[in-house]
Amino acid sequence: MFLLNRGKAIVLSCASNSQASYYTTAKRLDENYTHFGYKTVKTEEKAGKVLDVFSSVASKYDMMNDVMSGGLHRLWKDRMIQKLNPDNKAVLLDCAGGTGDIAFRFVNYVERRHSQFTDHPNVTVCDINNDMLEVGKSRALERGVSLNWVCSNAEELPFPDQSFTCYTIAFGIRNCTNISKVLQEAYRVLRPGGRFVCLEFSHVSNPILSKIYDTYSFQVIPVMGEVIAGDWNSYQYLVESIRKFPAADEFKQMISNVGFKVVAYEPLTFGTCAIHSGFRLK
Repeated sequence: MFLLNRGKAIVLSCASNSQASYYTTAKRLDENYTHFGYKTVKTEEKAGKVLDVFSSVASKYDMMNDVMSGGLHRLWKDRMIQKLNPDNKAVLLDCAGGTGDIAFRFVNYVERRHSQFTDHPNVTVCDINNDMLEVGKSRALERGVSLNWVCSNAEELPFPDQSFTCYTIAFGIRNCTNISKVLQEAYRVLRPGGRFVCLEFSHVSNPILSKIYDTYSFQVIPVMGEVIAGDWNSYQYLVESIRKFPAADEFKQMISNVGFKVVAYEPLTFGTCAIHSGFRLK
């Protein structure tokens, strides 16, 4: 089991379709099957397939994010941390955060706004993929930032109840097999008053912009993946996984269903992505 330990690294061993049409189809599938991009796979197989995708792209992941989004992902992540607005007493769990992008922003934000305090922020980065974590740990070593690193599935977190004051997940929840389980676990590990914040791709509602976005996604991004990372299939999956994710209003309802209150979302860049948030009040 994991115990919070400030300042020390702790690692556990690793254990174009429309939104509506997908959910109609999903209801006809029994619990033994789920989606992997546009493919239907056995539920038990999805985590392994996602692991393979991110092991394949780990070394080029951050570079590809810059290329695919034109650097916009940096602004989206900055906005996510601004919205969270953590103080110096915050205890963060960042899930699906292997490369450390959100964790480093969190640390910088807290230390910049609360420079009078000498303690470093207490941050745990959790990811199911150890290759992604290794990238993050290397970056942390270069920056001289001390974080806790845990390899675990977001659907079955190895932390005691009410361990954290903040839970973040950026561009990761759509890759999980059971989104509701992820949300339940987020609720469980947060303390009363704790905040859940999720940054994820969403729906472009404008039909003209949506068509342009689809063309770019399906005809350009996989090609970039092949040229830059030598991996067409992984980036084809990542594009498809975005289309399989619930629309913003539906995801908001899913967050409310597990017990979060004051649930809201903020669309970014014409709805390309959205920041969802909610509080555990008791």
